[in-house]
Amino acid sequence: MGSEVSTTDMDLKDSSSAVIKNRTILIFTFFVPLLLFLIAVQFQLIHLKLDLLSQLCSNSNHRAIIISSIVLLFLFGLYSVKQRSPPIYLVDFTCYKPEKEQKTPVKLFLEKLEVSGLFKEESLKFQQRISSTSGLGDETYLPKGLMTEPPNICMKEARLEAEAVMFGALDTLFAKTGINPTEIDFLIVNCGLFNPTPSITAMIVNQYKLRDDIRSYNLASMGCSAGVISVDLAKHLLKANPNSYAVVLSTENLTLNWYLGNDRSMLLSNCIFRMGGAAILLSNKSSDKTRSKYKLVHTVRTHKGADDKSYNCIQQREDENGKVGISLRKELTAVAGDALKSNITTLGLLVLPISEQLMTLLLFVRSKLLKDSRVKPYTPDFKLAIDHFCIHAGGRAILDELQKTLQLTEWHMELSRRTLYRFGNTSSSSLWYELAYAEADGRVAKGDRVWQIALGSGFKCNSAIWKAMRHVSVVGDWEGNPWA
Repeated sequence: MGSEVSTTDMDLKDSSSAVIKNRTILIFTFFVPLLLFLIAVQFQLIHLKLDLLSQLCSNSNHRAIIISSIVLLFLFGLYSVKQRSPPIYLVDFTCYKPEKEQKTPVKLFLEKLEVSGLFKEESLKFQQRISSTSGLGDETYLPKGLMTEPPNICMKEARLEAEAVMFGALDTLFAKTGINPTEIDFLIVNCGLFNPTPSITAMIVNQYKLRDDIRSYNLASMGCSAGVISVDLAKHLLKANPNSYAVVLSTENLTLNWYLGNDRSMLLSNCIFRMGGAAILLSNKSSDKTRSKYKLVHTVRTHKGADDKSYNCIQQREDENGKVGISLRKELTAVAGDALKSNITTLGLLVLPISEQLMTLLLFVRSKLLKDSRVKPYTPDFKLAIDHFCIHAGGRAILDELQKTLQLTEWHMELSRRTLYRFGNTSSSSLWYELAYAEADGRVAKGDRVWQIALGSGFKCNSAIWKAMRHVSVVGDWEGNPWA
């Protein structure tokens, strides 16, 4: 009992020291520059004549410069304080690779649709056309319940799918990292459309006999962007609880959400979504620094749900015959591009070089404060700050739109396009299949920055920036990498 009290006191002292340190940094990086700036302004006011002062205040260019200086000082102070936050390490991650007999070539997929007798002729032709242009190859996977004739869509098969993905990814993660499941302090699972009772987190707790005081979180109905939301939640939990482990499990369940009707907007999901999942181990323990792959640098979340078009572009609903499915509207591509632009406006101030930040800020001041309609929107060059782009493999049209918006090369898009081709849209876990591809290809060197861009219903765009702690190589250690 005595040792527990002593440890708690030490943690409190460390926490107090961190608070004092952050406050000191805040004073010197924000208030001191601001104070010096105000003193300089006051000095000028004393020595300048009244008519010169009047001219200065009436001049819009000088006013813009003053406003820009204040904004830059504030951002610099905020950035410096955030940089002193306790580090969050990504120790390792694994992606689930289904069994070989679950591979579903496009031709076999279309044959099963025809044999099922559930779809009209025009619906079969539509799915054939979408399958040929979706960007998916012949080695994606479907759960066993959907491989039978007719499809066996029931709760039992859905549970079997969830268990295969989750336990397969977690077994490999625990074996690879060497941690005991009882060491986990936080468990976060995101699965958009499968919400059984007991919950998915309860299934994992029962399987691995986790501790009674495990704090578990089950994120549902948050779409393909929920993986980054889970990481963001884990970040906040770990910052508030020193010396802890958090496990994030990202997946989706297809069995109970296969659409059996003939509404074209709902048939799209049958053609692009496939089976997959990923498990991630996060830590704030200093002892894990040397063995970890990445350090979490930033998370930025953008929610466009207040806009009706964004809110309605992806919806689970019933068709005219009462069959439930996921409706994907034609506005989806434009909505995704708009959400990305909002997200990178915030992210750019955190990661871009000062030259790009100044250009963005100056053009903003010119267009907004000075009302200059001739100013065209400026897209910063994120390639100056980011080495690898993991963009959610939602479909070929989405990837084309984001490539255009971010002005990326085919080399930068290879992670996403190859993942879409090989594994299909695996929802929130697709980002981890993409990062696994970068590792398998030997692309990730020490110090490299990885940007994970997640898009999902709501509509949401979420970003996570990781920094490689070392050169990441899978040579001789393919365990948990689906590209083996």
